[in-house]
Amino acid sequence: MCGIFGVFNYQGDMSSYRQRALYLSKKIRHRGPDWSGCVVKGNHIMAHERLAIVGVDSGAQPLVNEDESIILCVNGEIYNHRHLRAQLKEDHKFQTHSDCEVIMHMYAEMGTDFIQHLDGMFSFVLLDVKRNRIIAARDAIGITTLYYGWSSKMPGTIYFASELKSLNEECDKILAFPPGHVYDSETEQTTRWFNPTWWDGDKIPNTPLDYTVLRESLETAVRKRLMAEVPYGVLLSGGLDSSLIAAIAQRETEKIASGGANADDDNLDESGPRSWPKLHSFSIGLSGSPDLVAAREVAKHLGTIHHEYVFTLQEALDAVADVIYHLETYDVTTIRASTPMYLLSRKIKALGVKMVLSGEGADEVFGGYLYFHSAPDKAAFHTETVTRVKNLHTSDCLRANKSTMAWGLEARVPFLDKALLEIAMNIDPQEKICDRSKGRMEKYIVRKAFDTSDDPTAKPYLPDSILWRQKEQFSDGVGYGWIDKLKDVSEETVTDEQLSKAHEKWQKDCPTTKEAYMYRTIFDSWYPQEACTASVVRWIPRADWGCPEDPSGRAQKVHASAY
Repeated sequence: MCGIFGVFNYQGDMSSYRQRALYLSKKIRHRGPDWSGCVVKGNHIMAHERLAIVGVDSGAQPLVNEDESIILCVNGEIYNHRHLRAQLKEDHKFQTHSDCEVIMHMYAEMGTDFIQHLDGMFSFVLLDVKRNRIIAARDAIGITTLYYGWSSKMPGTIYFASELKSLNEECDKILAFPPGHVYDSETEQTTRWFNPTWWDGDKIPNTPLDYTVLRESLETAVRKRLMAEVPYGVLLSGGLDSSLIAAIAQRETEKIASGGANADDDNLDESGPRSWPKLHSFSIGLSGSPDLVAAREVAKHLGTIHHEYVFTLQEALDAVADVIYHLETYDVTTIRASTPMYLLSRKIKALGVKMVLSGEGADEVFGGYLYFHSAPDKAAFHTETVTRVKNLHTSDCLRANKSTMAWGLEARVPFLDKALLEIAMNIDPQEKICDRSKGRMEKYIVRKAFDTSDDPTAKPYLPDSILWRQKEQFSDGVGYGWIDKLKDVSEETVTDEQLSKAHEKWQKDCPTTKEAYMYRTIFDSWYPQEACTASVVRWIPRADWGCPEDPSGRAQKVHASAY
């Protein structure tokens, strides 16, 4: 991934504004420490901070087509770029090996309809010089981050950036660009391009469950994400989701590296395993934490090159303010989980690794959070999964993207593959329902899809102790002392009087706990402008299902070590 910054229709002296634009782009250089680029066309400017993963030797951006009529800045990866190149009807001269260059040429042939054909995670801004038109789009679920903003001092100008921090000094209105949407300056409209069959959460699906289809779709999702020309690995918490991703990645890495895969399949770019045939895994936790113990067991079972990092409570506390700066949110559960991920990402980058696979999305798609045990019926269960997937860009996707990109590390999330979502979100939700009386724990169907116990000749994907391990939210799994310490510190930092008067200080998203108050105060120190809060969404558990306000998994009564 990378960092992008663009301004369309700047109403001032562009020659002098160029330096200002470079300063604003530099604020997100952590996303792309490998190279910087800037192109000015008329009163438009496009800047880019590059993290080189594919086309390392020639993929510097902004990308410019043959006659310089199209300028493109992209943050993300297009997994089916080879297939898309082969589908082009005209003879285009590709000037780089970047997976993203195909976007320009598809636009030239198809207009904005091409976005439907992209398989990947992406945010991009494209300038059509001949039509004086700018196009911006974001991937289906919002795995990558993108914001756009406006200034009342300069009506008619629109700003785009990968992170809020590049816009907050410039704009008095800033919004998170909606996932699955495209903006067109000719219409000045932002419209949805992503229209899957499952989008209407009130329409309850009834497709029968097919374990083989489910398993193979996840395997394909992992395989296509092994596209890289740089060292890569997997984030391994020892929970079901990350462990399955690691297990599949290890199998695919071994298969591709040994020549067992189909090298002629232009739908897949298998450059990763061919260049880096040994899979590295990474875990983090407090000393003796549940995740460290479980991850160690998984790594041993799979045979990965495993890296384990132990952090202290003080190290994590010292990082919280910086985490909030990078996350650009004050959501409690996001900050809790992001801090260990932020610390781990720095360790990973120090080893020269630039891309990791991660397990985000599984709990939303399959109802894996422990509070789903409280769903009153299958309709409510399904509707909640759709709602959670639609809002992933405000929580887990935001966390995974910004915690890692703070150190120039890219995270890819196979569970949010478009094809996998089309299958998983259309399964009869009765199959996903948690029912302890019938031995059906959370994400039962995912576990069963990868359970080889009925075939004595099959190689197990995971040890049973991991495959059937209870859901442990990352912020809990790194060590129960982490959340306990945050609560203790907030009790010491925020007085009862301050909390009682919080409503006088904040009209929007008024914190109701001392921990939330502490985070909101830190957020305001980084982002004091009123426009900065419009893009923040706080997640609160389903009180109408009888769930407690605390978003921790341990707060749920079904947790084995509940509060």
